[in-house]
Amino acid sequence: MTETDKPAASARPCPICGKPAVARFKPFCSSRCADIDLGRWLKGGYVIPGEPVDEAEEAPPPRDRED
Repeated sequence: MTETDKPAASARPCPICGKPAVARFKPFCSSRCADIDLGRWLKGGYVIPGEPVDEAEEAPPPRDRED
């Protein structure tokens, strides 16, 4: 077992599966759990609740181009 494969010194377990975190993948226990977390971020699984925004308010109006 190499230094990076040893359990991390922190007392927090892996946020995905609950196993002890490993220094190499901190705060996760493995690359699998890190990939699961990344997938949740990319799919929008982690969101901060807020008021809905109208799409018309979101983007500025188009400008006329003068070339």
